[in-house]
Order: sequence, then C-alpha cells, then structure tokens
Amino acid sequence: MNTRLLSTLAVAVAAAFSLPAQAEPAPKMAGGMLVNASGMTLYTFDRDVAGSGKSMCNGPCATLWPPAMADADAKPAGELTVVTRDDGARQWAFKGKPVYAYASDKKAGDVAGDNFKEVWHIAK
Repeated sequence: MNTRLLSTLAVAVAAAFSLPAQAEPAPKMAGGMLVNASGMTLYTFDRDVAGSGKSMCNGPCATLWPPAMADADAKPAGELTVVTRDDGARQWAFKGKPVYAYASDKKAGDVAGDNFKEVWHIAK
C-alpha cells in the first residue's frame, strides 16, 4: 500500500472516531427520573462538581457514559443548565451536574447504571 493511501486512511479513521455526539433536546422528568428525548435514563457522576461548569467524564469514560449533548443555542431552564466540555461541545446539566446516558442501558426505562461503582446515580 502506498504512503498517500495510508495517510488518507489514517485521517479518515481519526475523523470517524472524533465525530461529535449529536445534540439532544432538553432532558425531562419521567417516572421520577431525568430522561433524554428517547426516554433513556440519565445519570450524574460523583466526580463532577455541581456548579463547576465542567465534566470530569471524557475519553473512554464518555464512550461508556455518553454525555447528554446540548445544541449551541440551548438555554438553561429551571434546574437544567448547560456546561462546556473539554472539547468545546455543550452538555446538559441537572442541578449543576452534567448528565450522561449509560451505554449498557438498552431500552427506555433501563437503570443498569444506577450506583455503578458507587459513583454513578440516576438524576432525580
């Protein structure tokens, strides 16, 4: 394989793995917990500091715990706010803490991530 083709493939692979997550509508309460537009449970992470405007879940963490992404023009409403992630993307926060889905939850209402490693909790 020639080096030009290898270089092109390397750029394509890098781009595929760095695509930003899709922005979502504002989360909502359902069944006493915060869910995304698809009804998937949202969680908070104990390492995130409420009100800091920052997520501590990046890289591989964000693969297992996908951030609930917000549009560039998303506005705070009630207990929902928006934080800016390390990569500049915007993420929904609840009561000042960023919120995330859990990759192992397969359908709306699943709560497999609750109390995961005693640091992940359903946003309520």
